[in-house]
Amino acid sequence: MEFCKISSNTFDEECAIMLQAVGDALYAMGGKWKLRIIIALFNGKKRFNELQRTITGISARVLSNELKDLEMNGFVKRNVNAVAMPVTVEYELTEYSNTLEDVVRSLSKWGAMHRENIKQQIGKK
Repeated sequence: MEFCKISSNTFDEECAIMLQAVGDALYAMGGKWKLRIIIALFNGKKRFNELQRTITGISARVLSNELKDLEMNGFVKRNVNAVAMPVTVEYELTEYSNTLEDVVRSLSKWGAMHRENIKQQIGKK
C-alpha cells in the first residue's frame, strides 16, 4: 500500500495534506487516555468517579486534564446540576464525538489483531 509518493526528495501535496490531517487528529485524540474516556462514555453519562473506576489505571489528575481537553475539542460535555444536593457533575459525549465511531471500531479491530500477532510471535520463540 502506497500512501505518499516521493519525487525529487519532496512529498507530494496529497501526502502533505495527509500528514497535516493525521497530526491534527493526533493532537485532538492522541495520548493514552482520550479514546478510552470516549469509549467509557459511549453507553451514556457518567460522573467523574464512575469514569475513574471504569478506566483502570488513570489518576484523578490525569482524568481531570483529559476531560478538559476533550471538552475544549468538542467531544465531551460537562453538565453541572447545581439544584441537586450535593451538586453533581456528569460527563457525556457530544454529537460531534459520534464522528469517532468508525475510528474507534477500526482501532479496536487493529489492536485485537496486533495483540494476536504479538502472541504468535512470542509463541514461536
